[in-house]
Amino acid sequence: MAVAGFYRRVLPSPPAVDFASSEGKLLFTEALGDGTMEGFFRLISYYQTQSEPAYCGLATLAVVLNALSIDPGRKWKGPWRWFDDTMLDCCEPLAKIKTDGITFGKVACLARCNGAKVLAFRTNESTIDDFRKHVISCSSSEDCHVITSYHRGVFKQTGTGHFSPIGGYHAGKDMVLILDVARFKYPPHWVPLTLLWDAMNTIDGATGLTRGYMILSKLTRGPSILYTLSCQDDGWNDTIKYLTEEVPLLLKTENVKSVEELLSEVFKLPPQNLKNFIKWVAEVREQEDGNVKLNAEEKGRLAVKEEILEQLRATELFKHIKQWLASGTLCEGSESLFNKDELSEIAATVCCQGAETLAAKSCSADQRLSKTDIHLLNAENEKSAVVMSGTVVTNAIKEGVDMLVPLCKTESSHISDECCCQWPSVIDVLTILLLSLPQHIWFNLKDEKLLADINRLVGENYLPALLQDEVLHLREQMHFLMTDLSS
Repeated sequence: MAVAGFYRRVLPSPPAVDFASSEGKLLFTEALGDGTMEGFFRLISYYQTQSEPAYCGLATLAVVLNALSIDPGRKWKGPWRWFDDTMLDCCEPLAKIKTDGITFGKVACLARCNGAKVLAFRTNESTIDDFRKHVISCSSSEDCHVITSYHRGVFKQTGTGHFSPIGGYHAGKDMVLILDVARFKYPPHWVPLTLLWDAMNTIDGATGLTRGYMILSKLTRGPSILYTLSCQDDGWNDTIKYLTEEVPLLLKTENVKSVEELLSEVFKLPPQNLKNFIKWVAEVREQEDGNVKLNAEEKGRLAVKEEILEQLRATELFKHIKQWLASGTLCEGSESLFNKDELSEIAATVCCQGAETLAAKSCSADQRLSKTDIHLLNAENEKSAVVMSGTVVTNAIKEGVDMLVPLCKTESSHISDECCCQWPSVIDVLTILLLSLPQHIWFNLKDEKLLADINRLVGENYLPALLQDEVLHLREQMHFLMTDLSS
């Protein structure tokens, strides 16, 4: 016998006031007159229902990113670029979110790597007065929006943790409008701001930390250009703990006197998934009638990636890591973490993931890459570009996927050794990883000269502008992920 299921829920009132009720309409009208509903119109234009019961964080983020007019830089369906909750998987696999939901820190990380400027506060890092000021500021503007993470039980609603954007504020009643993305369950509703604070000031059982709120606005530049942090592999939290907690202890106990000795200590016994923690941001697209030409936007993005790659390889830290890897001082068992990157292997993985993303469904066991081809595009008066084309076969259905490959501008004669290549390599990953670590990692170094050298090698003030932005972006991502670790 089929289960009937549920058709919505009755909104407990009080404490909530249905947005469409007479009282709700009056609150809206008064707040509109006071100028604290300015952000509402952008949000309501892109308001959507979460596509899965546990996708509240993803749906909330999609609404806000679209309201901020942030270009995702990748296609949604057909030719259209658009944020949908099924596209937001760079910090956590959708299959895991579908069953377990998503944490506060990972929503902030997702927002950042998709082009938003993020200010995130758990309730123990803020006050109710600060929260009110942020709500009033964003409700009076179209340039920022507030996302809240709260427990439904405080409002006498069914369910537990939930995310939704705040659509407006009524000063006279001190109430906020919650644009609930679970529209199949509850409609948009007004709640007292003090009660929302109480609902945020609850413990998330997944992390052991309090919930909170975040303010999203549009970055003046794009998000991660060449690299991004990935939490898609199990054990990402072990990697962060190793880098931010165990490495400082190693440096405290060992008498390290050179950069090469430091590298040997840091990578002596690294977690096995370290190599998957920072990933190359590959740009994939559907093949269109075998056309492998790049349009102006693609050429522009590729040029920026290549400039960052060139700046990364010009750093002294890159040269130290290259020399260290070439010296053969790796510990037994660690070699597999630092294998040379083969473009064909990278392409096989990325093209399959690209087909999965473009098809908006999970990779299955019967999905395989049947072939890859490398195209060197060298139009007249233009710099060479590389496109890796792959054909992904799923249930006998073939789908063509292209991957745009950034190349280092350095002459090939200088990068032909086995430790480096023209496309992003393991040396680049290790360099950007060390540049992105929090500065406190190095404070325990005993040798003052080495400490000064490291601060110079990894200090963002010594980096060119594009690379500095990339490093600061990754540090911010790491900060948000660190906040999810239980104390």
